[in-house]
Amino acid sequence: MIRSHNQLVFHSMASKPNSLAIDIEIAKSVGFDGLETSGAKISAYLDAGHDEQALKARLDGLFLPGIGFLIDLERQGEARKQMLQEAEALCVLASAAGARGIEAITGPLDIRVFEADAKKRHPDLYRGLIDLPETEQLERTASNLRAVADIAATYGLIVYLESLSWTPLNSLDAQMRILDLCKRDNVRLVIDFWHAYTSGDSPERVARLDKDLIYGVHLCDSLAYSGGVPNEAVLRDVPTGAGVLDLQSWVDAVKSTGYEGWWSCELFCRRQHQENSFDVARELKALMERLIFE
Repeated sequence: MIRSHNQLVFHSMASKPNSLAIDIEIAKSVGFDGLETSGAKISAYLDAGHDEQALKARLDGLFLPGIGFLIDLERQGEARKQMLQEAEALCVLASAAGARGIEAITGPLDIRVFEADAKKRHPDLYRGLIDLPETEQLERTASNLRAVADIAATYGLIVYLESLSWTPLNSLDAQMRILDLCKRDNVRLVIDFWHAYTSGDSPERVARLDKDLIYGVHLCDSLAYSGGVPNEAVLRDVPTGAGVLDLQSWVDAVKSTGYEGWWSCELFCRRQHQENSFDVARELKALMERLIFE
């Protein structure tokens, strides 16, 4: 039976090489309450010839808080039109699966744009809003988020924002300012421990958040970060619980707000991606239960 509070959600990133069908089987057999997956995995399932009825039947019994990912939320000009088309397509997939929301993330994704002389060395890389003043970054990002939220609202969906830690506006304070400017009731935050840590935020800052603005939590770990542009592929290549984060303090900070929503086990550890995904999921669930319920 799915919990009504503090639902434990399996994240498809913990089973990165596998299909949606395998992810669903893992979540159900291990006893997770739900699944957070990607539009790409849902699309691949449907493109292979399965229809929406088969999709919902396979997912039956699982709570789906949302799907990712709408990348480079802040895109401008013609690219903004493309971003909004992608938002609509992601909403269609979320509705097909019976998910409750979509995840929007800030860019640029490629950390090479922050290298010295990047414009000359990588002239074709997408730069997002990194060359603009912060005030303009905030206004344009909020405007785009508002447009995405309006699309999502027509499908009855939540949009949950995740600012990547190497991008502008990465702090929780900045994300709160985006939400304030966005002025939409169907927009929330997802708290990702790794992004918060590498953005310079702390459990103490998390504890000051309004619980009603937290849509979900990505419970994850990190290797030691000493500053500079955080390299996700390197720093997140660690089993959850084996890194440097005091996970209990982060979990307790979230709980201290009064939050009782879902917790998702996002995972970027390459070694574990190549191990038995069912065993990895069991370990993750046991860790989440200890941290959240004991």
